Amino acid sequence: MSTTLANELGARGITVNAVAPGATRTATNGAFFEAPGLAERIAGMTALDRLGGPDDIADVVAFLASDAARWITGQVIDASGGLFLGPRA
Repeated sequence: MSTTLANELGARGITVNAVAPGATRTATNGAFFEAPGLAERIAGMTALDRLGGPDDIADVVAFLASDAARWITGQVIDASGGLFLGPRA
């Protein structure tokens, strides 16, 4: 959908992107990550070895909304800390 909308709205100077967050601990879903060993297991699957937080995702969104991202459109930005990049050596 982001590519279709970006193509449709680009001539009007509108960029369209999507953010795909990974495992992100928030006040709303914090209890989910309290299951024994779950947070550690998921964190171990990320390249950055931790769960994300609301600020991690908000910073990506703020960047995309800024003029610094004016040449980025039609993209899905992975904001997962490197979740599922494959096994670490």
